[in-house]
Amino acid sequence: MRTGSEPATARSALRARLWLSVWGLVWAIFGTAAFALAGRPAWAAACGVLWLVVTADMALILRHIRQGPHYQPGRDIPPYPPPDGGPPYPGPRRHRHP
Repeated sequence: MRTGSEPATARSALRARLWLSVWGLVWAIFGTAAFALAGRPAWAAACGVLWLVVTADMALILRHIRQGPHYQPGRDIPPYPPPDGGPPYPGPRRHRHP
């Protein structure tokens, strides 16, 4: 059921993001090593920067997972209740045509 409050109460699939980060980390490490050995320093540097970004993202994901069910709900955690006053943001403008 859509309540209109999804942007304010959305939850992230942190475990899926973690495994995608692991996959990206493996490829970034491989790319850095492969390009460095192939004598392509610019591509190796680009993969190294990607490696740092993926590592920072993985640290953030692990932090959120460790913070508990507020950030990583299980099957027994119900969804957030919808806000009482309606959506937390104004909806799209509707133009009236004469």
